Amino acid sequence: MKTNSRSAIRLALATVSTVLVLCPLVVRADVVLDWNVIMQTTVGGQPPFPQFRFAAITQLAVFEAVNSITHDYRPYLGTITAPAGASAEAAAVAAAHTVLKTYFPASSASLDAARAISLATIPNGPAKSAGIAVGEAAGMAVIAARANDNSAPPQFYLPASSDPGEWQLTPSCPALGGVFFQWRRVTPFGIRSADQFPLDAPPALTSAKYARDYNEVKEVGGLNSLDRPQDRADVALFYAVTTPVQIFNPAARMLSAAEDSSLSENARALALLNMAISDAAVATFEMKYHYTAWRPETAIHMGDTDGNPKTEPDPSFMPFIVTPCFPSYPSAHATVSYAAREVLEHIYTSRLHSLVLSNPAAPGIDLKYSSLKQITDDIDDARVYGGIHFRFDQEAGADLGRRVGKFVYENNLCVGRGPSCEKY
Repeated sequence: MKTNSRSAIRLALATVSTVLVLCPLVVRADVVLDWNVIMQTTVGGQPPFPQFRFAAITQLAVFEAVNSITHDYRPYLGTITAPAGASAEAAAVAAAHTVLKTYFPASSASLDAARAISLATIPNGPAKSAGIAVGEAAGMAVIAARANDNSAPPQFYLPASSDPGEWQLTPSCPALGGVFFQWRRVTPFGIRSADQFPLDAPPALTSAKYARDYNEVKEVGGLNSLDRPQDRADVALFYAVTTPVQIFNPAARMLSAAEDSSLSENARALALLNMAISDAAVATFEMKYHYTAWRPETAIHMGDTDGNPKTEPDPSFMPFIVTPCFPSYPSAHATVSYAAREVLEHIYTSRLHSLVLSNPAAPGIDLKYSSLKQITDDIDDARVYGGIHFRFDQEAGADLGRRVGKFVYENNLCVGRGPSCEKY
């Protein structure tokens, strides 16, 4: 009966997953990995930055529930007490279910069904009941901790200047102004503050670096560019609709399988990963709205105003993909993706062996990877060949993301209960 239940949940997960991961047979899995897939699917309809927040809350609740029983790592909140013998598996299921059902009540039916399937694989008894209670408590505790984290209400930014280099509304923007202006004030999960890792200003408009990167995106990023190879068009289209939660959680699941990680190890790894993803978004919006740098779409239209003789304007330039409605520097996709990569490279020694990403929103595109570096390289190209970022935006995002990821890994959920790390 347990085998049949496990088969049922595998089938359910396979049919609902938004981003498909095609890889050699997974030799083992557990409820933490199962509910990571369910989390990914449940949050997948959200805009990217709220998606990151919901993912982090879910995976932290799972970690806190499991760790309150195993005591393998330093807790995140440290407020959950588990009775001896409580089931860590039941706790993980209940924690994820509690968070996701609270935030996504419209998905209650499918979440309840998945919970029943998962719990059916765990023998009934006091251990199971205690684990469920622990998981529900952990879920509510993490939700409560994020109740006033400044992620709402939405705020907008209207440019105060039309000077060269200053961000301007693009055709994709609402009249209210730049979106996610409040995200620079969201309380981080694992870094000290949004401005903990300041970046230098973007290259001067009159510099050779600016001209070089301007001309690259102008050449390869236009809607009808003849200099954009099909494989670069594919990555631009794919990563325009696929978020880091949908990319790096599957990568983590594959790496976990390769290393035969335990339930407790998986809970920690997925919590750290999604904490870093969310915090990187907060840090990138702090920098974006600090520098308020214009997008290529605006810059190329106004190339004759920047004081650089090597930047010829093209008033007809249109990017290959839609320009996001917030400032350009640094690239959010780069910041978040490099933060995720940094965490995964610290946790796992294995390489990706055959990760294939596909997304129904980008039909006919399958991207195959054997390293995390290949993924971030493609994401960098995707934004330049998509016409929405300069190369220096990607480079700055990579630098910021690495620093966020390193700090999150080194200062949170540390091994053991001794002073193996200090949270700040």
